[in-house]
Amino acid sequence: MGNKARIPDSENPRVVIVGGGFAGIELAKSLNGVNVQVVLIDKTNHHTFQPLLYQVSTAGLEAESIVYPFRKIFDEQPNFFFRLAQVISVDTQTQVVETSIGFLRYDYLVIATGATTNFYGNKEIEKNSIPIKNIVDALSLRNTILSNFEKALQIEDDEQLNSLIDFVIVGGGPTGVELAGALSELRKHVFPNDYKELDFLKMDIHIIQSGPRILNGMSEEASLKALQFLENLNVKVWLNKRVESYDGYTVVLDSGEKLITRTLIWAAGVSGAPIEGLDKKCILKGSRIQVDEYSKVVGYNNIFAIGDIAAMVTPDNPQGHPMMAQPAIQQGRLLGENLTCILTGKPLKPFHYKDQGSMATIGRHRAVADLKISKREYKMQGWFAWFIWMFVHLISIIGFRNRLFVFLNWIWSYISYDKGIRLIIGNPKSNKPVEEEVPKALN
Repeated sequence: MGNKARIPDSENPRVVIVGGGFAGIELAKSLNGVNVQVVLIDKTNHHTFQPLLYQVSTAGLEAESIVYPFRKIFDEQPNFFFRLAQVISVDTQTQVVETSIGFLRYDYLVIATGATTNFYGNKEIEKNSIPIKNIVDALSLRNTILSNFEKALQIEDDEQLNSLIDFVIVGGGPTGVELAGALSELRKHVFPNDYKELDFLKMDIHIIQSGPRILNGMSEEASLKALQFLENLNVKVWLNKRVESYDGYTVVLDSGEKLITRTLIWAAGVSGAPIEGLDKKCILKGSRIQVDEYSKVVGYNNIFAIGDIAAMVTPDNPQGHPMMAQPAIQQGRLLGENLTCILTGKPLKPFHYKDQGSMATIGRHRAVADLKISKREYKMQGWFAWFIWMFVHLISIIGFRNRLFVFLNWIWSYISYDKGIRLIIGNPKSNKPVEEEVPKALN
C-alpha cells in the first residue's frame, strides 16, 4: 500500500463517510459520543444547502448564506475528523479507501456521495448547458445571466439580442419550476431598473418538460396550480417535449421546433455517483447502489450507502426512495443508531421512510405544498404555502448566522422588490461569440 492519509490512530472502530451532503452530515452528527472514530471525506470543505442553490444563481442570496464549513459544524465533536480529498476507489478485501491524499483504512465504510447531473449521454448538451447541482454551478449561472445582459446593451440585431436575454430550463421538477419563478420576478421587478434600455417584453422564459405535467412527484392539484402560476407569470411551459440538441445557441426539440438562447439550464435529472471497486452487481439503473432495509450494500457486511446514491428497493418503493433531502436525513440518522447497535450487539432497526411531503415555490406569494402530518395529507397552494415553504427552508439551514442572513435577505427582497446581489464574480459560461453568424431559429 502506498502513502497513508494522516489520521490519528484510535482504539475505536473507524467509520469512514464519503460525502458531506444531508445523509453524511446527519450520520456524523448521530455518532457524536459513540465509541467510534468518524472520518468524513469530501472534495469540498463545506456542506451546501442545495434547495436554495437557485436563489444564489438568480442573485437572491450570497453563496456564503447556504454553505457551512464541515469543521465548524463538528468543532465540538471530539471523535470527528475531516479530510479534503477525492475518493478514487475502494478495496473491499483489505478494507482500504484510496483517496487523492493517500490510503485510508476503515472498519465501516459509508458511501454518501449523493448524485451528479445526468445528461443522458448527450455530450453536446453537457458541454454547452449549465447544470445547477453545486455552488460553483449556481455562481456560474449567475455570472452568465448578468454578463449576457451587459452584452445585450451593445446588440442591435433582434435575434442576437433575444439569444442573450431568453432562457430555456430543461426539467419541470422543483428546481426548474423555482428557477423559472425567480427569473420571472427578476424580469418584472429588477432587470427593468438595471437595464432601462432593454425591452423586457422580449425576454422569454421556457420550461421544457418531457412528461405530461410539471412537478411530477407532487399531487395533481399541486402540478396544475404550479402550471397556472407559471402561465400567469408568462413562463412558457412545453409539456411532452424533449431537447434533442443544443449547440450553445439553438435548442432543437424532438418535435423539430427550435428556440434560441445562450443560456440553457439543465435541471432534467440526476444519477448516482458510486465509488470504483464495488461489485458491479450492486449498481442498479441510474448508477445507484442497491442496499437492504438496513442500508447495507448488497453483498457486503460493513459497507453502507445512504442518501441519493442508495437504492433501497421495496414493494412500496420499487425504484428506491426519492432523491430528496428528507430520505437522506432519515437514513443517516437511523444508520447512526444501527452502527451503535452493531457495536453493542443489539438487533438492527429496518428503515421506514416517513414521508413529510414536498413543496415548491413559484415566485412571490406563489407556492404549492403537499404535506403529511400525523398520517393526514394537506394540500395547499398560494400565499400560505409560500409562507410554509420559507419557514421550513429557513429552519433547515445549518448555522444561526446563515439563517439570519437568509432571513434578512428575504425580508429586504420582500419590502424593496429587489435582489441586491447582482455581482459578476468569476467567469460566465462561454458559448458561441455574439458576433458569429448563426442560422435563424424560431423564438
